[in-house]
Parts: sequence; C-alpha cells; structure tokens
Amino acid sequence: MQTILVIDDDDSLRDTIQVMLEQEDYRVVAAANGREGYERALTLKPDLVLVDLRLPLMSGTEICKRLREDRIRIPIIVLSALGDEVDKVLLLEIGADDYVVKPFGRRELLARIRAVLRRSGSDAIKVMQFGDTEVDLERRVVKRKAEEVKVTPAEYNLLAFFLQNPDRPLTRDVILNSVWGYDSFPNTRTVDAHVVKLRQKFEADTNVPRHFLTVHGVGYRFLP
Repeated sequence: MQTILVIDDDDSLRDTIQVMLEQEDYRVVAAANGREGYERALTLKPDLVLVDLRLPLMSGTEICKRLREDRIRIPIIVLSALGDEVDKVLLLEIGADDYVVKPFGRRELLARIRAVLRRSGSDAIKVMQFGDTEVDLERRVVKRKAEEVKVTPAEYNLLAFFLQNPDRPLTRDVILNSVWGYDSFPNTRTVDAHVVKLRQKFEADTNVPRHFLTVHGVGYRFLP
C-alpha cells in the first residue's frame, strides 16, 4: 500500500482528500501546517506528498526547497488556489513534480497522483548495496556475499530506514518513531539493541563499525 502525505491547513479539504484517497486504497497521513508536514515527510518517507502553497509555520515552497536540499526525492504535487500566481518554471526549480489548481475534481487529482507515482516508480531503486551486502527493497530480501541473511521484521525495517537516510545524523527518537511508529511503546534502548544486531550481521568488525556509526550525544549515522 502506497503512502501519501497531505499537507493542508484547510481542515475540510484535507479530510475530503484523505477520504477520497483511502477509498482508492492509499494510506494517508495528514498534517495541518508546514512545519509538521515537513517533519513527517522527513521521518515517514511517504511515496508522494500533496502540499498546499500557502501554509502556516512553513510555506509549501519552503517545504519543497528543504526536501530537495536534503536530497529527498519524494514526488511532490503542489496544491494552489485559483488566484495564485503559479509559475511552472519556479515549481520545477523548487523541486515540485506537478501542480493542481483548486478547486479540482476527484478524477483530475487522482489522475495527477497516479501519473506522478508511475514516473517515480519506474526510476525507483529496488536493490540497494553497502559493503558486501545487498538489500532487495521490493522482495524484502537481504544477502551478504550472495548468501541470504535472516533478519527479523524490525531489523529489516531499521536497515531499510538507514539505507534511505545515508550519511545523516539520526536521533534515537527519530529512528524509534520512524521504524516502530508513534503508536508503539518501545524505548530508545530498543534502537540501541537493534543497531547491535545489525552490526553483528553486517559489519566485518563489530568493535570498529564502518557502516552503523554512533554519533555521540545524537544517535546514529549510516554510511553505505
């Protein structure tokens, strides 16, 4: 199931879009302001972001710019009001993939979403590598030196999260919320324990890790 993040401060419109997308079997995460939306995009890594241009706390334009500066290639569709000056060149420059003018019809929005997801899906990386390890993200299969490695669902989800956030200092709270979710109740020691397991399975020397690095006072950094 693909996840779509909807960032819009119009409660009625946001709820309408959420219901519509859920009827089409998408998982929907919603945010009511720009800052919350940006943080959710960073931590959840949705398959697509729908973002209004005019938002409190952080504009849609700023969200697009920051995500691209962070090298996050999540597809973005901008929602703009009828009276807004929409510059297609500017939208491309800030990293948006498409835009839809409000008010829009159900069929138009769904068609734009499907088109952008198709384009991004064709170029999506399905297999990722680090060191002597290969991770098939589509099949959820992990191999080291061509031999399959058994990992638990939590270990795999943590590994995939690291792969999708290379060379970034990640706090334990961010990792915990992104991998285990806000509705679960493990503590940050859970993160430490699972990082130890990944080191045991994928590091040549667990005492001198090359990939799963500790950032003192922060959390962890993954280096491919």
